[in-house]
Amino acid sequence: MKIDIEERVLHFKQPAGTSRGVYTERRIWLVTATDGDAVGVGECAPLPQLSCDDIPNYGEVLRGFCDEVEQTGEIPFESLRDYPSMLFGLETAKCSMVNGQLFDTPFTRGEVGIPINGLVWMGTFEEMSQRIEQKLEQGFRCVKLKIGAIDFDAEIALLKQIRQRFGPRDVELRVDANGAFSPDEALYKLELLSQYALHSIEQPIRAGQWANMSELCRESPLPIALDEELIGVNDPDQKRQMLNIIRPAYIVLKPSLHGGMAGCREWIATARDMGIGSWITSALESNVGLNAIAQFCSDVYGNHITMPQGLGTGQLFTDNIPMPLEIRGDKLWRGKN
Repeated sequence: MKIDIEERVLHFKQPAGTSRGVYTERRIWLVTATDGDAVGVGECAPLPQLSCDDIPNYGEVLRGFCDEVEQTGEIPFESLRDYPSMLFGLETAKCSMVNGQLFDTPFTRGEVGIPINGLVWMGTFEEMSQRIEQKLEQGFRCVKLKIGAIDFDAEIALLKQIRQRFGPRDVELRVDANGAFSPDEALYKLELLSQYALHSIEQPIRAGQWANMSELCRESPLPIALDEELIGVNDPDQKRQMLNIIRPAYIVLKPSLHGGMAGCREWIATARDMGIGSWITSALESNVGLNAIAQFCSDVYGNHITMPQGLGTGQLFTDNIPMPLEIRGDKLWRGKN
């Protein structure tokens, strides 16, 4: 087996705003594995200042793991636990060496679509209001709003505006604070948000504050989902310990951040044992990564996915990589290669 690495920079059509800043471009590493006539491509895409494997010598470390896979033919899962974006890329490359298909499911065969949420990025009140309208016009019935960057009262006004037009049976609303609230103010803000019949809120306070997050999960009138909290928690025993202490309603899994496909399977199994729900989202990968995440989602959750997943990021870049993915209404579909 031979593995080549290509570094690329993708450019956003519009700046993507989060509470941690604004993205205008995205750096990724594509790994291409070849063995005779078989070819597989994977994407390694750490998020700056967020991924636990966002390191200065990323390309050099990735090359070292690729050399090991070339020599042994096997992926060193244990060695790669602390490098989830590299693990995910290598898993994808090795797994997709036959027809570009990772799993055989109704989704990968193009027979069913996966329901997804419409993502509304942070912006001014007017920008976010317009983006919400666009998502609803496109047929989305689950909309996720990034909050925490503009004035909180303005964000509440946005939610009120939506609920005046659409009840919870018409549109499911999720919000993602990306850790923007302080522990002192979080419960009060959650109580205000809960007036608008939200499905859940992701990561209301910064990661690493287990005691505060545990208390919030016990007292919040709004279901809490963990996202950034899971980053860097790569040991199976530590995963169980953290979930046992915090007891969230949901966990939100991104293979590039949370242990590749193997690590996400651990998270899902551990959460299920505790009665904790989960869904899967992409983490601003190109279509190469999104294609793999969607296939993984269809494999891990089975044939009848009803909870909207976070897989609607394939149209973010001006220079994305073509893949047989298409959004129809509020579902992601996969065609033939």
